[in-house]
Amino acid sequence: MPKNHKTHLSDLFEQWSGEEADLVLPLAPSGSNRIYYRLQGKSKAAIGTYGNDSKENHAFISLTKDWNKKGLPVPELYASNPEQQVYLQEDLGATTLYSFLLQKGEDFPPNLLKMYEKVVQKLALVQIKGAENLDYSVCYPRSDFDKQSMLWDFNTFKYYFLKLAGFGFDEQALEKDFHTFADYLLQADCQYFMLRDFQSRNIMMRNGEPFFIDYQGGRRGALQYDLASLLYQAKANIPHETRKVLLNTYLDTASQLTKIDRDAFIEFYYGYVLIRSIQTFGTYGFRGLYERKEHFLNSIPFAVNNIRWFVKNIQLKVELPELMKAFNAIAESNQFDPFDTSRGNTSLLTVSVNSFSYKAGIPKDNSGNGGGFIFDCRGIHNPGRYEPYKKLTGRDKPVINFLKQHSDIDQFLNNIFYIVDPVVENYIERSFTNLMINFGCTGGQHRSVYSADAMTKHLKTKFGVKVKLKHIEQEKKNWEN
Repeated sequence: MPKNHKTHLSDLFEQWSGEEADLVLPLAPSGSNRIYYRLQGKSKAAIGTYGNDSKENHAFISLTKDWNKKGLPVPELYASNPEQQVYLQEDLGATTLYSFLLQKGEDFPPNLLKMYEKVVQKLALVQIKGAENLDYSVCYPRSDFDKQSMLWDFNTFKYYFLKLAGFGFDEQALEKDFHTFADYLLQADCQYFMLRDFQSRNIMMRNGEPFFIDYQGGRRGALQYDLASLLYQAKANIPHETRKVLLNTYLDTASQLTKIDRDAFIEFYYGYVLIRSIQTFGTYGFRGLYERKEHFLNSIPFAVNNIRWFVKNIQLKVELPELMKAFNAIAESNQFDPFDTSRGNTSLLTVSVNSFSYKAGIPKDNSGNGGGFIFDCRGIHNPGRYEPYKKLTGRDKPVINFLKQHSDIDQFLNNIFYIVDPVVENYIERSFTNLMINFGCTGGQHRSVYSADAMTKHLKTKFGVKVKLKHIEQEKKNWEN
């Protein structure tokens, strides 16, 4: 990562706006290697992007220019500097469709359904109108979601999910099914634009209207794929009856824009639900089982629930015996079922989580347990070295985004969770009463505060256990925890 990409973005902002960028703050990272910033001048603002893949940047810039001319719901492209791998786009705010999903609880409320209805209507518009006279040669890594693209997804699923999770299979028979399945899917009408990663995190909501972002991996393909991606997004947990309503809403809109055979569409739609599930499991396997990233590990149970529903309710018009055998094994397995948090709620265990400053010394354990874990955060890039963050703490959004973009904090914490989780489960089983977990850094203000908060959230979410959180240095300043 070039050290001066922020400078290149600031220069580009000034060229575009005629104003200096008074504020250049990192945004929360995406699942890619791209780095995003919010840049603000006296009267103008933009989202700046640095991407280290020139071909991917070119795909996004080219598609956005084309769709801006067509008035489609994507950010306006303000300026770009391909040589420095940076570009500026419209700031659509900070509210994603996913943020509304987080608030929905067990039900799927009417206001959320209306948002999704708008989304599927706009999706049909982008897929069909966006495909008109489009130069697919700019798409990356391939111009089409063809058989080769599908085989890449199949192999990721095979090697990073099935093998790492310990599900046995006949490799030759599975490979045969992969080819059979790809040939079947390609019988669908594949002459439209496929956004490829169409899910709620990539949909911005502004003034009640949806806008789409992160489509640089899009290419020509079948309409069904993106709809399946949206409605069967693992953590969205959309009720099946709601999926049916949204499927019909989508088809009503798409039928006004192009000729649609509804019965044929629905037949292939469930095939694309399955291949999207294959892609999802492959990603979760790589990011979760291989890289041990907590977000992806926590998402696996939702993907399993989708497959449990699928194998019970859908019969494809293609024979895939070994592949369906693998999916039945996933559906019947309980290895990814979440920990029963009622066991943590009713256990005797209390976990004390502290942030502290090494200058003041390691906290004492007064519980009688004799101590616990101590994790040194001083190897993490320190935001406290930079003026904009000196008066902030690890709970402030700019500090959190700095840590996520410019340090290895997530990998650091994933490794710690991997160490601590078996101990917590063991303590619950053995009716232990106390465990202490300490995070220290230089001043007890940024890195340790963020880490202690992350550990507290992790323990409560995964185990339901009682946690006492204390930020020692900050509470000396009359800081309300």
